[in-house]
Amino acid sequence: MDTRDQTRCNTANKYWIMLLTLSAFLILPGSYIPAYCAAPVNDNRADAKSIASLPSGEVVDISDATVEPDEPHYCCYSSRTVWYSFAPTGDNVAVTADISGSDFEDTVLSVYKAVGANLEIQTCGDHGQNVTFWAEAGEIYYIQAGSISSGGQLRMNIALATPPANDNFTNATEIQTLPFDDAQTSISASLEVGEPAPSCYYLPATTVWYQYIPQATQAVTATVAASSGGFLTVHTGNSLESLTEVACRYSYDTWTFTAQAGVTYYFRLGGQAGSMPGFLSFSLEEARPPEAYFNMSSDPSIFDMVYYFDCSYDPGGLGIQSQSWNFGDGTTAEGGNPTHQYAADGDYTVSLTVWTPDGRSASTSQVLHVKTRDVAITKFTVPSAAVSRQTRTITVGINSKRYPEVVRVELMKSIFGYGYQTFASLTQTVPVRPANRTTIFSFSYTFTSDDAKMGKVTFKAAATIMEGRDALPGDNEAIALPTKVSR
Repeated sequence: MDTRDQTRCNTANKYWIMLLTLSAFLILPGSYIPAYCAAPVNDNRADAKSIASLPSGEVVDISDATVEPDEPHYCCYSSRTVWYSFAPTGDNVAVTADISGSDFEDTVLSVYKAVGANLEIQTCGDHGQNVTFWAEAGEIYYIQAGSISSGGQLRMNIALATPPANDNFTNATEIQTLPFDDAQTSISASLEVGEPAPSCYYLPATTVWYQYIPQATQAVTATVAASSGGFLTVHTGNSLESLTEVACRYSYDTWTFTAQAGVTYYFRLGGQAGSMPGFLSFSLEEARPPEAYFNMSSDPSIFDMVYYFDCSYDPGGLGIQSQSWNFGDGTTAEGGNPTHQYAADGDYTVSLTVWTPDGRSASTSQVLHVKTRDVAITKFTVPSAAVSRQTRTITVGINSKRYPEVVRVELMKSIFGYGYQTFASLTQTVPVRPANRTTIFSFSYTFTSDDAKMGKVTFKAAATIMEGRDALPGDNEAIALPTKVSR
């Protein structure tokens, strides 16, 4: 469509919209689209324009492009689309496509692979993003270009993808300072002749290289990530033929090692050919110290064995090699899970120091509260005899030997066939008193006809320290002699 036809078409569209607005009052023809407002010839996938050779650049005006029924949309919905097809006839190739020189910025570009009658998404990008995909010889790929809302001219470019600058060993990226991070579009990378196979991975199809010479001996951590599969190898040497593998790790793994001053280390990242979206990322940093942390028994007394558990973590991935403990009372221990018993109540600062195999260390400490709490039922007074419907007093005497405590006493009675059942409880403060003095918990009980029918009732008392733990709970319960009950 030339410029004059486009101007006439835009004007006609404006008037057509005005006429549709007035359609409730006017009798209009069923449809009217001027001949010069035709959609692009490659508006539909069935009419996709074939790209015979690379590079290629195609300019098209999509102002009157349409969307087919059930047309796929992945990155964003495109209101106007055109289609291209590409089928590599020789070797597999990495291809980059982009939209440039457009009259608008809300472009959408998607690549599909023909699988029978269906389309399988390969990659997509919006708002000016370029896309890179792996094209296999003998397959057909469809490229969908369009916009989210705007119309106008766009240029769809497609070309062989450019390999990364550090594709070859001799062009390894030099790492000057740490930390270092980099990411590459690996889909266009290659494999040099003579590259050694990694010890932990099959020989890949794409690799990139990095070089690092530490000025001082230091522990460093290397991390690799790949979009699909992938590995990291570390080498020493001065040529591709003389490389010695130091380590091999899978993708999303880390490796921490001590890099010697003045030694040249080569880091090789590899991935699978055709992996989507086709990226390799690499980072190198000074190894971080381990993170020291431990758990221990809570609320211990001098009668308890305290258990310690090392929960430390090494972000460098080497793990914890050794642990040293200080229990805060002048005693120490080694190992991951020691135990210790304290001789006296008090607050003790427990500290832990951990070391990794390469000598990195970290320390942490926590305060442990050792408190021996102990209450006892030293008196339990019940009537020896009673009659039905008679109310009598029952008292429980509690002694606290070490600390003032808030204590709850439950009073129970025997139920035939059911053991004991609580019928009353009382909570109050119990101060520290000499062993022969108690704090009295006083209860009233009215004997029942059921008690008289059984002829006796047995009472049981249980004392509980509120918000705490009794170190010696064996004397926290008492059972009185049966009370005879008559009618």
